Amino acid sequence: MGLLLANRITQPTVTATEQPQLSSQPLVSIVTPTFNMGRFLSETMDSVLTQDYPNIEYIVMDGGSTDNTVDILREYERRYPGRFTWISERDGGQSDAVNKGFLRSHGEIFTFLNSDDTYFPGAVSSAVEAFRAHPEAAVVYGDAFYTAEDNTPIRRYPVDPYEYERLGTLCHICQPAAFLRAGAFGEAGMLDTKLHLTLDYDLWLKISARHPLWKIDRVMANSRMWADNKTLSKRRITFQEVVGILKKHRGYVPLNWVYGYAAFLRDGNDGFYVHSKPSVATYLFAMAMGFYYNPLRYHRFLGECTAGIRLAMRMLVTGQPPPPRE
Repeated sequence: MGLLLANRITQPTVTATEQPQLSSQPLVSIVTPTFNMGRFLSETMDSVLTQDYPNIEYIVMDGGSTDNTVDILREYERRYPGRFTWISERDGGQSDAVNKGFLRSHGEIFTFLNSDDTYFPGAVSSAVEAFRAHPEAAVVYGDAFYTAEDNTPIRRYPVDPYEYERLGTLCHICQPAAFLRAGAFGEAGMLDTKLHLTLDYDLWLKISARHPLWKIDRVMANSRMWADNKTLSKRRITFQEVVGILKKHRGYVPLNWVYGYAAFLRDGNDGFYVHSKPSVATYLFAMAMGFYYNPLRYHRFLGECTAGIRLAMRMLVTGQPPPPRE
């Protein structure tokens, strides 16, 4: 793996304000990891293969599906000869599939699009233009929609302009709407194969330690939310992974993540379709959890809790909701 990665990454190590210059029409490599997602795969592939950017390398990494996935891949191979490559074999999960696809790819720009997500038209062209306009950026990302199982829009994904500190308090980047310099992805060690739900958040935290990220003011992708997808069906593991990566990369788990975890442990709601109701008991539970997770940063956590209590009291007195996110 180390030799393959060394061969894949030919760009030199760069500083936070310096990135290798892109070629005139850089190759964009897109990997779709998939496993038994045949009911969504065609939409995903169509959204890639109909992009207007002419220099795309598309690789589908199937983990040995037992549904109709391979039939779909063979059909698309006939419909789009030479437009994409695919492999179907057992792997170690999503992260492993993306990493293997990356090692097979050749593009200066790299990304992965899960087999239940889709691009908006022009997404790839917009990403290339953004990298040209912001040569210091290692990652560019746009706006996105949450969509239902049938891919109809539900609401906007809460995407924000990049801020280093804010990224440590919430993941304000939608992975399907993000594109990376291949060198930055390799430099970060690719995806952590021990993670199965927060692999993208971990990646942004790793890259942000060395390079800036840039938000594009354009809708780029759809992130499909359905009852059995990993994000909604494995909330406990998601929070456990978030706690681990925040302690690892930032040394601190902020109140909003701890409160979300505490609320889930108390009521089991998915936090997307069914929200938790705020309560004093949950807040006290979250405070106890937060002091446990942040034994060396308890003063900071206490400050967050105090600010939260003051905001809650002000809301009770004025009857006003909290201010919108800046």
